[in-house]
Amino acid sequence: MNINHVIKGPLITEKLDKAREKQRQYSFIVDRQASKHDVAAAVTSLFKVTVEGVRTTIMRGKIKRIGKNIGQRSNFKKAFVTLKEGDKIELFEGGAA
Repeated sequence: MNINHVIKGPLITEKLDKAREKQRQYSFIVDRQASKHDVAAAVTSLFKVTVEGVRTTIMRGKIKRIGKNIGQRSNFKKAFVTLKEGDKIELFEGGAA
């Protein structure tokens, strides 16, 4: 799998902010076909850090209703990446400038 297409973007929530500070754990939305080895290789090459572990899970899309219409959001895969002690990834965090 092409390393440039593995990581689609970061997941940024308050709960994951605490995991980043205390446990050196970062989370990303990744391609559904990507394996743990693909994710580790992509993070290592893109951010120049050492990966200690990768956990992945597939999130099922929620069923949503707008008026009479019912639809389903897309399924996606997320990966939790644990980095070596001392390594850090600078993620862009949106907000007021």
